[in-house]
Amino acid sequence: MTQLPTSNWEVFRFPDFVRFFGARVVTGLAMQVHNVGVGWLVYDRTGSALALGLVGLAAFLPALLLALVAGVVADRFDRRLVVTVCWAIIAVGEIGLLYCAVTPDIPVWPIYAFTVLVGACRAFANPATQALLPNLVPRSHFAAAVSFNASAWQGSSIVGPAIGGFLYALGPAAVFGVSSACFALGSLLVSTVSIRGHGGGTRERPTLATLFAGVSFIRSRPVVLGAISLDLFAVLLGGAVALLPIYAKDILQVGPWGLGLLRSMPATGAIGMTLLMAWFPLRRKAGQRMLMAVAVFGLGTIVFGLSTNLYLSMAALFIVGAADMISVVVRQTLVQLETPDEMRGRVSAVNSVFIGASNELGEFESGLAAAAVGPVAAVVLGGIGTIAVVALWIRIFPALWKRDALM
Repeated sequence: MTQLPTSNWEVFRFPDFVRFFGARVVTGLAMQVHNVGVGWLVYDRTGSALALGLVGLAAFLPALLLALVAGVVADRFDRRLVVTVCWAIIAVGEIGLLYCAVTPDIPVWPIYAFTVLVGACRAFANPATQALLPNLVPRSHFAAAVSFNASAWQGSSIVGPAIGGFLYALGPAAVFGVSSACFALGSLLVSTVSIRGHGGGTRERPTLATLFAGVSFIRSRPVVLGAISLDLFAVLLGGAVALLPIYAKDILQVGPWGLGLLRSMPATGAIGMTLLMAWFPLRRKAGQRMLMAVAVFGLGTIVFGLSTNLYLSMAALFIVGAADMISVVVRQTLVQLETPDEMRGRVSAVNSVFIGASNELGEFESGLAAAAVGPVAAVVLGGIGTIAVVALWIRIFPALWKRDALM
């Protein structure tokens, strides 16, 4: 019987995971810095809100259009090589953006072109990165690896925008120079890890069936389908982040500084939960805890929606982030460990689309709902909808509710 770790901190005994974690930290920061830099650069050049909105479209569309192909690539080729090459190309793309930043009379379309390049590389790198993680640590330590990997992204979400703003104040070239160097370092770190098990490289002949194999696999596994779809609908209904500027300005009346505090709270809660789970790893009742965490996510959303006090709103968002981290760890662990290694790339690609769609469509849904019924009603109804989804999922996916151990 596999010995379970007494603490999640034990995962840092594995040098390959340490190098991978370091790569995730530096590339996560680089991506946040990139997002700040591109947004400011485009708006500085055009002064157009529409032009700024097109930046998000240029970044998201490649991930959506290339997802299934990227999953096949992650399974057919060495995942370590896929991530290494993609991050190296992104580093080159950042140099292209640096050139755009230091050339005042250059048109705006090359900025969009380099943004599409970065988005396309991320479309291939993301499923390969997710699928690579189980190949770096023993199975018994995988939940810990997922937890710290997710916290690296959450930490970059807190620190990265501030670093990006500071660097842009020094000059836009500083933003893209630092981002390029970070992606180059991440590429180098990943290239040095050793892989346990498969790690990509299947010789399965590419066909239409293999392209959609990830979708077919997820549909055939109630636990995996339930976990992924639960996250999709919870974030779609309960995401209040898009309305934070309205709350900061009109409801809480705390201005830009308060908006910064509110935006940092979900990620702070997620990191706090990561540290708690490091000392008290999830052992039993994994499915129940995931579903209950999503219900707490919904309750926290309702409290935030009704609050007119900054500190109560911050506490509610902190709880929302902490509950979401439990859901992330359980979902990612179940998805990766329930999936055969030779299919992890394709399943991870579908999972990435679900996550991206829930975030992007969630912001769109929140905006529409706020326009129709007002921001407070939109957030509260979203939280109630999230709780209703949990109750429905317990009935539709009893295997997920009954799932005991993560392993």
